[in-house]
Amino acid sequence: MDYIKDPKRIETKSMEIIAPYIEKYNLDAATAKVYSRIIHASGDVEYAPFIRLHKEAIERAKTALKKGADIYTDVEMVKTGINKKRLARYGGTVHCIIGDDKTRELAESEHITRAIAAMRIFGKNLDGAIVAIGNAPTALFEVLRLVKEKNILPAVIVGIPVGFVGAADSKKLLAENDKVPFITVEGTKGGSPIAAAAVNAILYDME
Repeated sequence: MDYIKDPKRIETKSMEIIAPYIEKYNLDAATAKVYSRIIHASGDVEYAPFIRLHKEAIERAKTALKKGADIYTDVEMVKTGINKKRLARYGGTVHCIIGDDKTRELAESEHITRAIAAMRIFGKNLDGAIVAIGNAPTALFEVLRLVKEKNILPAVIVGIPVGFVGAADSKKLLAENDKVPFITVEGTKGGSPIAAAAVNAILYDME
């Protein structure tokens, strides 16, 4: 069987296939890359109509990353998917504590999800950082609570949790917030690979 084996050619061909599906949105180059990476990670061109980017999200993220901002994630799958080598060029690190003992203990004592507990423990560390949520709507709800009640302001929130309980509502709340730029996907679509892809699109565009 004859098929493309070179990874660069595979990626290039994939982007060529995706391009016609986003042309009608008249996106600038940086935004088009985010759309393309999300679609590429999902294998679904039907994502395009549901992607939402705050007008300042990409530039705010780039500015923060160039200053060495860290990235805080809700689950290990998001952390694993982010290109840490690229991030390290600017001095940043990816953090996830969903499996830590202190996270489990807080979750049990407060009767909350570990995702909520993790964001609560991160607390002030989220100020000026990139938050990438790809799995747990409760993590996104908690970050938005910290924004509203504690005035903790991440540089950007990449909030793309997936699922049927709370995912759509948490992302709607994110898109309605007027304090922090965001990248999200409306409705139930989302997931860890999608959140990681959005972050990577920005990292790759910084080269």
